[in-house]
Amino acid sequence: MEEIRKEIETLREKISHYAKMYYVYDTSEISDFEYDAMFRKLQELEAAYPQFADVNSPTKRVGGKVLDKFEKVTHRVQMGSLSDVFSLDELQDFLTRTDAVVPGAVYSVEPKIDGLSVALTYENGEFSFGATRGDGFVGEDVSENLRTIQSIPLRLSEPLSFCVRGEVFMPREVFYKLNAQREAAGQPLLANPRNAAAGSLRQLDSSITASRGLDIFVFNLQSGNLYTNRENPDSHFAMLDRLKELGFHVLPNRIRASTYENIAAHIAEIGSLRDSLSFDIDGAVVKMDSIAQRGIVGEGTTTPKWAAAYKYPPEQKETKLLDIFIQVGRTGVLTPNALLAPVRLAGTTVSKATLHNMDIIRDKDIRIGDTVIVQKAGDIIPEIVGSRKDKRDGSEQEYAVPTVCPACGSAVYRDDDMAAVRCMNELCPAKRSRALAHFASKGAMNIDGLGQQIIDLLIQNGLISDVADLYKLRAEDIEKLDRMGEKSAKNLIASIERSKSAGLERLIYALGIRQVGEVAAATLAGKYKTLEGCFTATVEELCEIADIGEITARSFVDFFARPESRRLADELKAAGVLTESTAAPKGEKLAGMTFVITGTLPTMKRDEASALISANGGKVSGSVSKKTTYLLAGEEAGSKLTKANELGVPVISEEQLLSMLSAD
Repeated sequence: MEEIRKEIETLREKISHYAKMYYVYDTSEISDFEYDAMFRKLQELEAAYPQFADVNSPTKRVGGKVLDKFEKVTHRVQMGSLSDVFSLDELQDFLTRTDAVVPGAVYSVEPKIDGLSVALTYENGEFSFGATRGDGFVGEDVSENLRTIQSIPLRLSEPLSFCVRGEVFMPREVFYKLNAQREAAGQPLLANPRNAAAGSLRQLDSSITASRGLDIFVFNLQSGNLYTNRENPDSHFAMLDRLKELGFHVLPNRIRASTYENIAAHIAEIGSLRDSLSFDIDGAVVKMDSIAQRGIVGEGTTTPKWAAAYKYPPEQKETKLLDIFIQVGRTGVLTPNALLAPVRLAGTTVSKATLHNMDIIRDKDIRIGDTVIVQKAGDIIPEIVGSRKDKRDGSEQEYAVPTVCPACGSAVYRDDDMAAVRCMNELCPAKRSRALAHFASKGAMNIDGLGQQIIDLLIQNGLISDVADLYKLRAEDIEKLDRMGEKSAKNLIASIERSKSAGLERLIYALGIRQVGEVAAATLAGKYKTLEGCFTATVEELCEIADIGEITARSFVDFFARPESRRLADELKAAGVLTESTAAPKGEKLAGMTFVITGTLPTMKRDEASALISANGGKVSGSVSKKTTYLLAGEEAGSKLTKANELGVPVISEEQLLSMLSAD
């Protein structure tokens, strides 16, 4: 038995060594065939001798453990965020402030990886657990998934205890392959590598995470000691070098610099590499290299004063505008979209982009055939910034605003107070299709499995024409359709049945009344209690409600004045759809307070947090101002956090919000 145990340990050491050389140092010391044979041998021995099991064995990287949920973890050291700077002038201001405290300081300048921040904890040289950043104070235990990442060492060469911080990311090549597979399978494409990495790391089945090819760069020592016989170095740069010695994948392309000119030059150099890197970055981080000097400069309320993140502007590319086509929305608005010559942009191939409205085409003088500049708004939604008029050859064509709806041929009208051109035909098939998709959407009636393609399929086969028809569908009618079957049909009917209990708040929003969003729908449901009560509303009465303006009031009253709205209400009620408010009476603990929510919260979705705040008398706003009482911030909080810090608005975590609600 002792010989078997030694053989298993030797195999683990060898496999870990070869994996470290390959994934951290990009060096192959043995062939893939030899590595695979060694790996299979270890798997066989571990299966035959379970008494020698080890949670940190290299074989655990394949995953397979399925969790019910992620447990919450309180970080030993807060995982803070950085202050953003968006120009060289702001960068110079940051350096001037730090230089006033510590003249002549040396800074580390390094890429800002666009991924998901995690903390890795080691005890006596063994990987103990890992957690997401969460709100900086409390994250989620994703240890099983982190074990599947090949570049995270599971066992160190020395019995050290410490915690490090890193950024999990999905390499671009892996992202492209994953999206190609999803496209072939008819699945929705992932927006960008960062979203793909975040979704992959938060899979409850670790074998799925293992299949996603995630990687990590470690960039900070949170706590503990990197040596057994001496203290940590005072230099951030030296600590990263030490972490690399221990087998961690550390940040590349980093330098030390002490002057504004050298720092700005390296930021520009990192920016010039964005297209050629194998991973996404969204900026460069400038931080004081000396740990002692960081202590002198100090910390702000939510961000350190010794570091700043220089954020690059959105990546822009030039391509040809081949055509402009119209999409008709659920309220009849005709939205122009651009058909582009495909171009690689911010991690994906872009062939379409929004033009928002007709005025933008006119104001920016965008013509069919133009060379246009494209970027992704928020690194997600492609949009046209402008056209290169200097590249015109005379063949370009001005776009003519449609006079009729392309979906139904009805005359269109332009809103006097908006830039929208709108189809007013209530029977327009495009409006009907989009309205049904909105009705079924997650924030509305939440009918799982009823996407736009299925809706169009049901319409084309004459099974539905409005939302009331959804509740008349039968499984036997659906299963006969293309791409459907008995199981899919039964699941869809079950989801439709569940939606009946959504309540008046969701129902009002689902009806797609112009100007009535989720927050206004909840307010109106609280006021009128039943769908019948909504038919009695008057403009004057609605305008007396906080946050309900005259335009929203008129839109609400006009909707319920239509004969088809009365018919629809009667049919929904007859079908068993709950037409009463399900909201509990509001508490008063947050009365008079205004909250803004940003980032990803540890355990709640934003709409859940919003509902919780509203249920306790608080108000939720979409933008930070001097009137904001608190900013509720989660992971990857962006510009709203910066604005809150500038205005001195208190920033709280999800845990602090829950504490406020639980306090007597």
